[in-house]
Amino acid sequence: MMRKVPMTVIGAEKLRQELNQLKNVERPRIINAIAEARAHGDLKENAEYHAAREQQSFVEGRIQEIESKLSTAQVIDVTQIENTDKVIFGTTVSLLNVKTEETMTYKIVGEDEADVKQKMISVTSPIARAIIGKFVGDVVEVQTPEGALSYEIVEVEHL
Repeated sequence: MMRKVPMTVIGAEKLRQELNQLKNVERPRIINAIAEARAHGDLKENAEYHAAREQQSFVEGRIQEIESKLSTAQVIDVTQIENTDKVIFGTTVSLLNVKTEETMTYKIVGEDEADVKQKMISVTSPIARAIIGKFVGDVVEVQTPEGALSYEIVEVEHL
């Protein structure tokens, strides 16, 4: 039984676009580069040939990786799920740091989609693990390198 990996609609779409680019643009370009390098004769000392073969190996590996990720993805469209003020995968959650009174907003996404600069945190991150299943108004404690921090869940949005 293969474990399904949660992924947002946007995350799955980005992977599909990358796969399309690799298969329809990069792969043919590399095949042409290899053919061209072969035409130049001696392959032992042909740097272009070896570079193209290395690129080909990388691209084929990435294609397999993306196809594997998409095959195990459980794409979750949170906009199609009723908002019950409960924190679930895909929701955008506003948290109030109880001590500093600063508010932060994060979207809970799949591991591959996480990007802290974009305020997208992995479902496996300590913050996400602490808040999933909780509701607006709940106060959760999150263990961080700086010690335990308390956050109040202020808002849960299905964006």
